[in-house]
Amino acid sequence: MTNHQTSRRRFLAGLGATGTAALLSGCVTSTSTSKSSSKGAVTLQSNLSAPQAKAAMEDLAAAYAKKGSEHVSLNTVAAETFRTQLPTYLTSANPPDVYTWYAGSVADAYAKKNLLLDLDDVWATSPDLKRYSKALDSLCTASSGKKVFVPSTYYWWGMFYRKSHFAKWGVKEPKTWDDFLDLCDKLKSKGVAPIGLGAGGNTPWVASAWFDYLDIRINGAPYHRELLAGKHRFDDPEVRKVFDRWQEVLPYFDPNGTAIAFQDATTALLNGRTGMMLIGTFFADAAPKSALDDIDFFRFPVIDPKVPLAEEAPVDGYFASARTGRAKPVSDLMKYLATAEAQEIYIKGSSGTVLPCNPDAKDAGTALVKKGREHVDSAAEITQFFNRDSSDALQPTADTALTKFIAKPKSIGSILTDWQRDAQKIWSA
Repeated sequence: MTNHQTSRRRFLAGLGATGTAALLSGCVTSTSTSKSSSKGAVTLQSNLSAPQAKAAMEDLAAAYAKKGSEHVSLNTVAAETFRTQLPTYLTSANPPDVYTWYAGSVADAYAKKNLLLDLDDVWATSPDLKRYSKALDSLCTASSGKKVFVPSTYYWWGMFYRKSHFAKWGVKEPKTWDDFLDLCDKLKSKGVAPIGLGAGGNTPWVASAWFDYLDIRINGAPYHRELLAGKHRFDDPEVRKVFDRWQEVLPYFDPNGTAIAFQDATTALLNGRTGMMLIGTFFADAAPKSALDDIDFFRFPVIDPKVPLAEEAPVDGYFASARTGRAKPVSDLMKYLATAEAQEIYIKGSSGTVLPCNPDAKDAGTALVKKGREHVDSAAEITQFFNRDSSDALQPTADTALTKFIAKPKSIGSILTDWQRDAQKIWSA
């Protein structure tokens, strides 16, 4: 897959306040073939299973029904179950109609298999989508020229912490990598595990954020995207530099980091058992509302000032099954999901730590969200996340390699050799 990337100035000028993402490529079916019935409510398969996010989706479905529109049958599935079952959903004889998911390489893979519904008519007839930025328009367009995605929100990754805990421990946000190591030393001296991880259980993918950030800080975003597209090797010297730097900070990780899932790791963070955590804002959907005002973050530290600053800022939204028998009601729902009203309902009902894609929609207006928007806007380059910039198929190769590295860092040579071998099988398939 070829992702067409732009500079920060060109990209954000087009995107404005609506978010950022890699461009889709691939093809999509222009007609819907289905064995499913055209009767009944539209099924919306959602991976937004955290308490606040789930409640927000329920509010959204209820608001849609009150408008006198078709009813939506919302089916919320645990996020990791959804991730593994998505290929089965899309290829089944009677698939769900609409899905919460995201753009980038993963959507491209399904588009190439003709599993995503052509949404050209949705984009052509929606007053809202006509006003979306050129960058979002491109994001949702396959290389065939067909639209396959409706974006709704975007969010950012960062080093999150609780302000009250940092104040209690007498520490502050670092600016450089050396400052970051000093912060880790201070926290460790106070009996606090400096860095939470949460790469255990069914969320080993969380460790990929560390690989992503170290790679974009050391080798830059263009190299990183090319690496994930198979244009470089995982056993290259440039990749080895990533792990050499990671080893500097590895002693500061929570010893239970690969034994617990990210949900438990974020609980440890909120309770003060760990000091900080590299995570996306989605973790806040499971946080107590009373803790939200106390949550803050800082930018992953700069390592090489000569490397243009990049940040991870994924865009989320919806695509539909090409096999749906309910194309008209699906189209109507998609148009609603693109409205400012729909996105504001979701933001209000969730933790409010995402930013809307509709240019007229209001965000939560909190200090955290304002800081997050500035954080994304100040980046020279934008990446998504490991699997979003590569594929769901490549993610397990990263999960295996990175968890092995954390357990046995001295074996990094053989780990990278194995990673390249396993990745090559995916790229060659």
